[in-house]
Amino acid sequence: MREFSFQGFICYNALENSTGIKGADITMNKTKQDGNIPVNKPSKKRLKWILITAALILPVFLLIRFISPTWTPRIQGSNPISELRSVAINGADLTVLIRGTDKNNPVLIFVHGGPCCSEIPYVRKYQDELEKDFTIVHYDQRGSGRSYKAGQDYSDVTAKTHVDDLIALTEYVEDYLNKDKVILLGHSFGTYIATQAASLRPDLYEAYVGIGQMSDTIKSELNTLDKCIAAAEEKGDKTDAEKLRDLKPSIQSGTAIVPRDYVRKYGFAARKIDDNRDYVLAFLFGTEYNLFNAAGFYMASAKYQDALVMEGLTHPITEIVTNLDIPVYFVMGKYDGMTSPEAAKEYLDSLGGEGAREMVIYEESAHYPQFEQRQAFSKWMRETFKGK
Repeated sequence: MREFSFQGFICYNALENSTGIKGADITMNKTKQDGNIPVNKPSKKRLKWILITAALILPVFLLIRFISPTWTPRIQGSNPISELRSVAINGADLTVLIRGTDKNNPVLIFVHGGPCCSEIPYVRKYQDELEKDFTIVHYDQRGSGRSYKAGQDYSDVTAKTHVDDLIALTEYVEDYLNKDKVILLGHSFGTYIATQAASLRPDLYEAYVGIGQMSDTIKSELNTLDKCIAAAEEKGDKTDAEKLRDLKPSIQSGTAIVPRDYVRKYGFAARKIDDNRDYVLAFLFGTEYNLFNAAGFYMASAKYQDALVMEGLTHPITEIVTNLDIPVYFVMGKYDGMTSPEAAKEYLDSLGGEGAREMVIYEESAHYPQFEQRQAFSKWMRETFKGK
């Protein structure tokens, strides 16, 4: 499988299937001589029938999952909301997931990264605590995930397109949920979109939270390169260290990034979760996506991710947004190698405008602190935005 990645962008590596068939009718015979109980392997005939049965069941299962209906489970609460549906935004149908125990709670809009990598398939497992105190809105961006329409050309979709869609979606959500303002959260490449939206329309947002915040891309990549080289040397991987050193001129010139297989290998992508596994399990067994949606997810990434990656590389957010007139919080994992905490801190310190500025570091996390330390993140969100 092709790997797509850049800075905070999610990487897709070949995934190993660790499941197997157990309990294959083991026959046990007791010997009279020594009392031992030898275990006989399944006969070839039985093994053959097991394989035939699996071969028949698997296609049926995959077909069912391809066409199975999708939904999001109901929530118990005083005034709950749990919706998964399409919303018409600027001429495109965007899939929106809204969940929370009380619609009167403050509203969060999450902007996913990738590019093109929705978190709707698996995000519910990580946000149960947040749902108690906030109404949470996720959406699949134009040409991504469930918002991807086969046969439609999205090659003209740029970051500006996504920014315009986010602003329009925010206006829709505020009207639909009867809110004057919402809290905007971006993750990874989603911060590239969300930071611009917050800069253009600060009147729509109570605050901005950048998780895995993008910054000066070259500085960020050089920080990550140094971390990967140091980790490789510590492990005695001299070949990796040399290969990484050879990349430095290209990274310094802005024509390359640190290969994400190295970032993952040395623990700078995720430490306490397995996001690849989360996606696979969600596509196979989840309720918000079926395999038809998963096919669109991967097709969109393959076709349109690279252009957005280059846009973020050649036009760093630090040059686009230099002023934000709302409270700004950057939430970073200490071990994040997709987006550098050091470069993010430098960007935060340089931002002009009115409002609080705070850098929050999660000591056990890499690129997904909102998932890797979700209880601590939920507590911080409650304390920061609800005062409890």
